[in-house]
Amino acid sequence: MAAVGGREREGGAHAPAPAAPAARELPFQPSARATAGQPARAPGSSRPRPAHAFRWGGRRVLWSVFCLLSIVDAGGEMVVEKAGSSPSKTVGDRSPQQREPLGHVKKTKQQVCDGFTIKAMMKNTVVRGPPLAGAFKERPTKPTAFRKFYERGDFPIALEHDTKGNKINWKVEIEKLDYHYYLPLFFDGLCEMTFPYDFFARQGIHDMLEHGGNKILPVIPELIIPIKNALSLRNQQVICVTLKVLQHLVVSADMVGEALVPYYRQILPVLNIFKNMNVNSGDGIDYSQQKRENIGDLIQETLEIFERYGGETASINIKYMIPTYESCMLK
Repeated sequence: MAAVGGREREGGAHAPAPAAPAARELPFQPSARATAGQPARAPGSSRPRPAHAFRWGGRRVLWSVFCLLSIVDAGGEMVVEKAGSSPSKTVGDRSPQQREPLGHVKKTKQQVCDGFTIKAMMKNTVVRGPPLAGAFKERPTKPTAFRKFYERGDFPIALEHDTKGNKINWKVEIEKLDYHYYLPLFFDGLCEMTFPYDFFARQGIHDMLEHGGNKILPVIPELIIPIKNALSLRNQQVICVTLKVLQHLVVSADMVGEALVPYYRQILPVLNIFKNMNVNSGDGIDYSQQKRENIGDLIQETLEIFERYGGETASINIKYMIPTYESCMLK
């Protein structure tokens, strides 16, 4: 006991405490080396891991879990949410993107614009051509005075059927008719294209020109406006009929061709437009030649008749209105 007490007295309160066991370093935690300024090393790796990587490790896991929860809907379908967008779209609704093969150059879409603009000078731009002028476009017809007077029964005519075809049965002698009243009305009917108005107007003009004689020349100024209206329709059928009437009018009486020369400016402009409109049938047969329905040839015949019966100044006036016309008197 003394020995033991002696040891106790020798140690006393000043005896050192027994050393605690060394703390074990946990993985992925900074050690004493990291606190001293040296980077810690991950177990199994020779490259040191930076200290801030341990702080962000848990945050990354939480962020990934939050993202997965935000894109999974209550029904289990994958949805895509964008900031500021109204209803979300499911992934299955999106059309798959087509991958272009390698080396394929994507063509840019060309834009069409008007001429004389800033866009016309840009790349991939096609300039829109000018609109059609409508020179050959047919004009609409208007109600004629001939139809009004015919339906009212003012004309002394009736339709007569013959073995050769239809013809007009005049109830009075043609020579006794008032040409100043009836002939302009029949010329106004040249614009008609429906039966029986077109038949009565055209056949009535030819009958009155055959039996008119000296009564035709004083009525020429009153015929210009109906002739101009018929040509202004730009209808090829009406133009052909009007040209045949003009040819008959020029040769119907003396001095009629010369009386038409001052009115060439009202008659010839439309003929200048359709002068070169000929039928190109190639090696086929054009049956309209027999019926005289080729508008180009018919205009040429009419101009030659105007020149022959129009006097000395007819050729100059025709050339002034139709520059491509060649005189038939000089050939």
